[in-house]
Amino acid sequence: MKGLVYALVAVVVVLALFRRVRARRQPHPPSLLGAVARTLGGRRLLGDTGLVAAREVHERLRGRFFRVITLILLAVVAAAIVIPTLHSSSRPVVRVGVVGTLSTSQRATVAAALAHARIGGLVTAEQDTADARAALHSHRVTVVIEEGRTLLVETAASASGSTTAMAAARAIATALGLQNAFRAAGVSTSQAAAIARARPLPIRSAAARPSGAARGTSVIGLVFIFILLTQYLTWTLVGVMEEKTSRVVEVLLATVRPVQLLGGKVLGIGLVALLQAGLVVAFALVLADAVGSDLLKGTAPTVVAASLLWLVLAYAFYAWVFAAAGSMAERQDQAQSMSLPLSVPIILGYVLALVNAGPGPASLFMKVLAYLPPTAPFGMPLLVAKGEVTWWEFLVAVTLSIGSTVAVARFAAIVYERAVLRTGHRIRLREVLVQQR
Repeated sequence: MKGLVYALVAVVVVLALFRRVRARRQPHPPSLLGAVARTLGGRRLLGDTGLVAAREVHERLRGRFFRVITLILLAVVAAAIVIPTLHSSSRPVVRVGVVGTLSTSQRATVAAALAHARIGGLVTAEQDTADARAALHSHRVTVVIEEGRTLLVETAASASGSTTAMAAARAIATALGLQNAFRAAGVSTSQAAAIARARPLPIRSAAARPSGAARGTSVIGLVFIFILLTQYLTWTLVGVMEEKTSRVVEVLLATVRPVQLLGGKVLGIGLVALLQAGLVVAFALVLADAVGSDLLKGTAPTVVAASLLWLVLAYAFYAWVFAAAGSMAERQDQAQSMSLPLSVPIILGYVLALVNAGPGPASLFMKVLAYLPPTAPFGMPLLVAKGEVTWWEFLVAVTLSIGSTVAVARFAAIVYERAVLRTGHRIRLREVLVQQR
């Protein structure tokens, strides 16, 4: 309940911030957007490219779609963090019936055993064994202790039993058996208590497998990358297509070069994507710390950092391709038909990463895809979560992605320059390549 309250408060705060930005949008842009515009477009940083990027940032942030998607992401992340903590915090409760009497030390031993097994317990007195058996059959009690020497359960006692009743019975039987053994051996009460508090030796895996928290965080990261990529790449493609069909691009190209216009659009939308991703991640980390989630434990922070890095690299690689595709489209249906084949590597990497996100090792095919720039944004964070990649292998994948992005950007700039001013029909890639020759 405490975690749910934290989540609701956080969502309310974000809603209030969005409303405040919206209220200040007219007649002047928000100060945040003004600062971005002055920084990017004041000819101090990126010149005309910065002006185009600032325009994109302003237009995207002031749109309702950005706010809706952000709130949806925040709600999904809050649910993914809070719900597991609520489930893990609830303990099963068993009723322990007692035939005869239990000493004070025995009652304390039973309570400690149940607490150690993460089971709540309520002790009730039974008149005799017949009443205790009737209580077991009617499910009024779960376990019965007879004179501190024998335990009764309704189900058959077996080594493979995994019910709460059997778990409680085993915990009580082990604890009372040790107490009886200590008493028979002449061990004092204080010595027996010291032995009972002994901690087991730590068990570590030689394969250094990651914790379940890291795997769970990697799954959230995969979904996060997929949603943001599909959202912002679609924005890029449709935005370029709309500027072309409305002839706005002709006015813009009168003052800036095509490569500056394309670079500014990719940079501006990328900054909005990075802002949204940073907001969601910061919200997730703060909420996880507030509710005591496992998101901040083990290798999970490393997985979060890797997911953010590959989100940036993925957008940088694909944005140029989708922008070039938008420059060759004339209508909305053409843009949709062109985006589908371009999205195939994204869908392939996403689905295969989810398939390999289980507790076992990743497949060889997934490891190969983790080094290919189109699918690396999904494969490499998964390998980081599973502990199956070294730092230099991670660096090799990043280098390959950056090098491929540079090559793709140069090719996309040529396609954009050749196709964006040609109207009247859908431009084929072959036409652009022939013109290039």
